[in-house]
Amino acid sequence: MATSGSNQPNDENNPQAVAGDGPPKTAKQLAKEAEKAEKLRKFEEKQRAKAETEEQKKAKEVAEGSGKKKGPTRDITEYTSPTNIGEKKDIHCELPKAYSPKYVESAWYTWWEKEGFFRPEYYDQHPPSNASTPRKSFTMVIPPPNVTGYLHLGHAIMCTLEDTITRWHRMCGDTVLWVPGCDHAGIATQVVVEKKLSREQKLTRHDLGREKFLEEVWKWKNEKGDHIYEQIKALGSSCDWSRKVFTMDKDMSYAVEEAFIRMHEKKLVYRSTRLVNWSCRLKSAISDIEVEKTELKGRTLINVPGYKEPVECGVLIYFAYPIENSNEEIVVATTRLETMLGDTAVVVHPDDERYKHLHGKYVQHPILPRRLPILTDTMVDPAFGSGAVKVTPAHDPNDFECGRRLSLPFITCINDDGLMSSECGPYAGKPRFEVRRQLLNDLKERGLYRDSKENEMILPICSRSKDIIEPLLKPQWYVNCKTMAQRSIDAVRSKELKILPSMFEPVWYRWLEDIRDWCISRQLWWGHRIPAYFIKSNDIPPGDETDDQYWVSAHSYDEALEKAAKKFNVSKEKIRLEQDDDVLDTWFSSGLFPFSSFGWPMETDDLKRFFPTTLLETGHDILFFWVARMVMMSLELTDRLPFTEIYLHAIIRDAHGRKMSKTLGNVIDPLDVINGISLEKLQEQLKTSNLDPKEYERARQGQQDDYPNGIPDCGTDALRFAFCAYANQGRDINLDVLRVEGYRRFCNKLWNAIRFAMSKNLDINDPSCFEPPAEFKLTGTEKPCDLWILSRLSYAIEQCEIGFNNYLFPQVTTTIYNFWLYELCDIYIEYIKKDLYAKDPDLKRQETIKLILHTCLDNGLRLIAPIMPFVSEELYQRLPKPNKGRNAPPSLCVTPYPQSSQFKQYRNEELEANVVTIYGAINKIRSYRSAQKILSKEKDNLYIRASPSTSLLFTAFVDLIDPLANIDNIQLLNEESTSEQNGYITIATSSDYTLYFKSK
Repeated sequence: MATSGSNQPNDENNPQAVAGDGPPKTAKQLAKEAEKAEKLRKFEEKQRAKAETEEQKKAKEVAEGSGKKKGPTRDITEYTSPTNIGEKKDIHCELPKAYSPKYVESAWYTWWEKEGFFRPEYYDQHPPSNASTPRKSFTMVIPPPNVTGYLHLGHAIMCTLEDTITRWHRMCGDTVLWVPGCDHAGIATQVVVEKKLSREQKLTRHDLGREKFLEEVWKWKNEKGDHIYEQIKALGSSCDWSRKVFTMDKDMSYAVEEAFIRMHEKKLVYRSTRLVNWSCRLKSAISDIEVEKTELKGRTLINVPGYKEPVECGVLIYFAYPIENSNEEIVVATTRLETMLGDTAVVVHPDDERYKHLHGKYVQHPILPRRLPILTDTMVDPAFGSGAVKVTPAHDPNDFECGRRLSLPFITCINDDGLMSSECGPYAGKPRFEVRRQLLNDLKERGLYRDSKENEMILPICSRSKDIIEPLLKPQWYVNCKTMAQRSIDAVRSKELKILPSMFEPVWYRWLEDIRDWCISRQLWWGHRIPAYFIKSNDIPPGDETDDQYWVSAHSYDEALEKAAKKFNVSKEKIRLEQDDDVLDTWFSSGLFPFSSFGWPMETDDLKRFFPTTLLETGHDILFFWVARMVMMSLELTDRLPFTEIYLHAIIRDAHGRKMSKTLGNVIDPLDVINGISLEKLQEQLKTSNLDPKEYERARQGQQDDYPNGIPDCGTDALRFAFCAYANQGRDINLDVLRVEGYRRFCNKLWNAIRFAMSKNLDINDPSCFEPPAEFKLTGTEKPCDLWILSRLSYAIEQCEIGFNNYLFPQVTTTIYNFWLYELCDIYIEYIKKDLYAKDPDLKRQETIKLILHTCLDNGLRLIAPIMPFVSEELYQRLPKPNKGRNAPPSLCVTPYPQSSQFKQYRNEELEANVVTIYGAINKIRSYRSAQKILSKEKDNLYIRASPSTSLLFTAFVDLIDPLANIDNIQLLNEESTSEQNGYITIATSSDYTLYFKSK
């Protein structure tokens, strides 16, 4: 059953719209219609009163303000047949007149899932007819989205491409497993729950304590954590949900601990004090990927959490250090003036003549009772600024290395909370950016301020808290990556591991060759607590927490106690252990995902059967943060590559080429494209986005310009097709959301093509339904155009096969689109209508046509199924199957994908070239008729002058030219002109022929 939300006429509703308006009506038919017209006139008079009432109602709505201007109306048909969740959709009710995504996308997914089509065991129980021997296997893990996440276009293209390739492999008869999962997202989740606690209970996590706070996080996760899964399902993703994993699950947590323990005991994980990216707001180190590198062109005011006034950045402040016991001074410059309170030296280049006389002397700190030596180092550029550099080893990466080389003291002047430390004299305990302003005034008062200059720079900002990142010196856990990185480089060089597009190979080499050790500590409570224990005992000398000798790693306190006792040869009773409070970087657990999700370190059946996986598909922006780390950790912990191919998709930008970003207000929710949304609701969403007022106004105007009527409901299939069509390797995607609507119209074209076929006995609900043979064979009565469409089908199958094998998604979509739209619908269906509507039908000819039409529709839907799973399933279920469907696969998603070897024999390139010539002539005739405003139903006689070979070609395709160009008769002219031909009008010409109409 279907219910329609509109009774307005719609040219999408006519199945014959695919192939013109049918044959001309006879005089008898016209007379009957005249009789009907009189009856209809009386009926319409009765309806007029009702219509006037409706108009009055609409006018009232407008007067009340509800009649806002909207975009064009469209039938919205919903599926209403009683179907329980997991039951097969009713395919015996009437198919709606027009394609409606809401109707099409109902009920199928829950049936697919319940029937187990997405599980690899399905083919164990129902072996596919097209499986290779032995059956091939295709395994992939989903890049786990954050448990806090909501679907965005980055997720959507990822799910689309992964599901498309997964469905294709499944239809090729492979054993397929696509493992879904979710990441615990340490920082993001903790921030969400902390905000919730503050909002609802006015509490901080410290008020609750670690254990109670973690209970709150788990409670939130159990209530909200599956939201992202439901959104992934809405995209049609055919994951095996029975195998879904969460990175904080018990088994996954055990795997994380085991990985840390093994790597620690091999000295690959070690303890060290170094500079980290520190968020004072979060009071935690954060990973590089969580740092937004904001480009400043010069002086910029930045809003920083916790500060009432914006903070000035992008300005180089010059000030003087007085030389001790001298009238001289040395001028230095900094963009972070507050760090001068942590300076421990001034450094110049050893060959800079200006400062040679000062080598070994001291300057006096103008604020603090501290002497700073003047030292030399070749890192200094004498041509930049004054040629002298202040050194703050505890707060700058370059200064850190310099401080180590010169054995300088490391003074921390900024605490974890962003307040100045006790080393800062009168500024101790004050917020760092307030001190920046105060210091500038104090230097001016002391006569030591020299200048300010605007300075282009990169400002690191925490993506989670929007705080400015502070490099701080912290004891942390690190992974030594050198050996693992080299193995990962070698794997790509040797082609054991393939990266697509190959343009990313040099980037892979460059990053891994320059890799630094990886900081894996995070000062959070939510996450995998580091399984490392610090050893104390009265029977051993006190240890330093940066000394690995005093740390053991273990799955439990008791296991750690055993290891500690053995390590120091002291009884367990005399040892005290303190577990590290920190948790591991989320990327550490994510790096194990391709094997921990199958049960590693246990030798599970899934691990034996499905690891290593086949493919890793993800965005190129996390090539290093995630992909490289998976490869490194898999090689280290399993001695195997986690996958053999990496496919990197492009990054999605808006239609204007701008990166989609919450801060720009141009993010589009894929569900709004699928379901449609009004401009008013789009702008309501914008109001809750916390945008800067100027950015809000720009984003609001952008929405108004781009979507004046909102976003139409395009459906999942159209969105998926658009993503595949856009997915050119190596290029970012400027996604015009309204282009997706064009693919919705393509869905309607498929719909009308199938409805047209169903009206010609290709309908399972028709008692006299055409029954296709188990194996397609030519009858010997085919005409050239019949053989031509089979040749084009053969070509389409071959191109899709090549495209899928090489991840050339646009090649697949272009091939499918051209075959369905321009070849099957625009040419072949138009061509066969005259035979199917013939007054005196040739039944044998009609059977031949139905066989070929069924073959094209059946295989055409199979070709498109991996990309458009919903509409293809809906329509495929309505087509007849051999033996009335007995022993046929129950769903299109487990039906064999067309193979080029099956149709290669039908390819005829010479025939295709001939049709190109003929169709070119048809288009020239159409163009002339259009230019001359000749009525579509008015037929002409066509006169052709051509070479003998071209004349034969036109003769062979008279049956194609007549219906497609609206020609009554075709006459071939001799080389010599006659007086009669003087009245002919040339309508088209080429090097091979000239076409004429007779002058009227």
